[in-house]
Amino acid sequence: MPLQDHPLRYQLANELHARPFPSLACPGQAVYLAIKQPKEAAKRDRGLDRAHLLALLDRFGAQHPGPDATHYFAQLGRFHLKWESHTEFVTYTAFQENSADRPFDPAAWDVFPDDWLEAAPGVRITSAHIRYAPEPAKDATITEQLSDWFVPESLAVSRVLDGTAIIAGDFRIDSQGNMRFAVFTKPDTGDRRIGRIVQRICEIETYKAMSMLGLPRAREISAHMGVIDESLSGLVKDLTGDLRKPDETLKDLLTAAAELEKLQADSAFRFGATGAYEALVNQRIEVLREERFLGRQTFAEFMMRRFDPAMRTIKATERRLVSMTDRAIRAGDLLRTRVDVDRSAQNQQLLESMDKRSDLQLRLQKTVEGLSIVAISYYAVNLVVYLIRPLSQPLGVDQTLLTAFAVLPTVVVVWMIVRSIRRSIEK
Repeated sequence: MPLQDHPLRYQLANELHARPFPSLACPGQAVYLAIKQPKEAAKRDRGLDRAHLLALLDRFGAQHPGPDATHYFAQLGRFHLKWESHTEFVTYTAFQENSADRPFDPAAWDVFPDDWLEAAPGVRITSAHIRYAPEPAKDATITEQLSDWFVPESLAVSRVLDGTAIIAGDFRIDSQGNMRFAVFTKPDTGDRRIGRIVQRICEIETYKAMSMLGLPRAREISAHMGVIDESLSGLVKDLTGDLRKPDETLKDLLTAAAELEKLQADSAFRFGATGAYEALVNQRIEVLREERFLGRQTFAEFMMRRFDPAMRTIKATERRLVSMTDRAIRAGDLLRTRVDVDRSAQNQQLLESMDKRSDLQLRLQKTVEGLSIVAISYYAVNLVVYLIRPLSQPLGVDQTLLTAFAVLPTVVVVWMIVRSIRRSIEK
C-alpha cells in the first residue's frame, strides 16, 4: 500500500510472537536454567548475557542469533536449545527426546559445561529438570512413580488442559540443586501442547522464584521500620503535650520521614516487580485449567498455602511503609502548624507590647513637647525683648513691664507653630 507505516509497527507486531512455544515429541526431558545478574534491571548489562550465550553456541558450532534477539532456538548436538532474554534474567532450556528411560538423568545437564557455568555473568535464580512421558494405563503406576521421585508432603499433582496431561512437582531442590517436575501425557496429545505445558511449568517456577525475592527485602525493611515506628510514635505522642523544643521535634520528624522515603524509594522496584511476577504465576496456573488427581493438592492449592502468605507479607510491608511515611509527613505538617500558631501568638504579644511602648513614647513625647515650648518660648522672649527694648523710653514703659507683656504672645505663637508642625507630620 502507498501508505507509510509507523516506525514501530513491525517491532510491536513481532513482540506478540517473541517467545514461541517449543514443539516436543514425547517421551523426553528438559533441563531449565534461569540466570540473573546481581544488579537491578536498569543496570543490567545485556551484552554480558549475549556473550555468554555465544560462548555456549561456539562450543557446538551453532549459528549466532541476531544482535537484538530476545529469544533463540538452536540445535546443540542431541539437544534442542531455547534461549530467552527477560527484563531481569535470561533462561536456557535444553530438550532431549527419547531419554525418559532413566528419570531425571543427571547426564541431561551435560549440555551446560561446568566451566561455562562458572563463567556465567550472574547467579542461578532457579533451575529445573522436567520429565515428560506417556501416561501409564493405571493411576497406581503414576502414584508409585511420584512417591519415588518427590517428597509426598509438598507434592502437587493435577490434570491439566481438559485432562490431556498430568503434571506433578514438589517445588523442592533435589540433591543436584534442581527442581523436579513430571508430565504425563495422553497418547493423542500434540507436540505443541506438550511444549506449552513444559514452558508453563518453567514460567511458574521462574516467576515464583523472582517474586519471592521481595520477601527477604520485606523482612529487612520490617526490622528497620520497627525502630522508626517506635521513635515516630514517641514524637507523635509528644505533640499532645507541652513542647519545650518544637524545632528539635520537627527536625526529628523530618529525619524519620526522610528515612521512610528512602526505604520506599529503595524497595519500590522490588515490590513492584514482586506484584507483577505474582500475577504471572497465578495467570500461568489458571490457564492450565487444573483438575484434582486422586485427591492430591493442585498447583493452585500449593501456591495458596505456601506462596500466597509470602506475597501477603510483602504487600503488608509495602502498605505499612506507605502508611508510616504518610503518618510522618502528617505529623510534621501538624507540628509545623502548631509552631506557626505559637509564633503567631508570640508575634501578637510582641505587637501588643510594641503598642504599649509606642503609647508611652507618645506620652513622653507630648511631655517633652510641653517642656520644649517653654524652652523655645524662653529664648523667643529674649529675642523679642532685644527687639522692643528701644521702644521702652518713647512709650514711657518700664523694661520689666514691657518684657512681661511680651511673654504671653510669644508663648502662644510658639505653641501654635509647634502644633502646626506636629499636625503636618501626623498627616
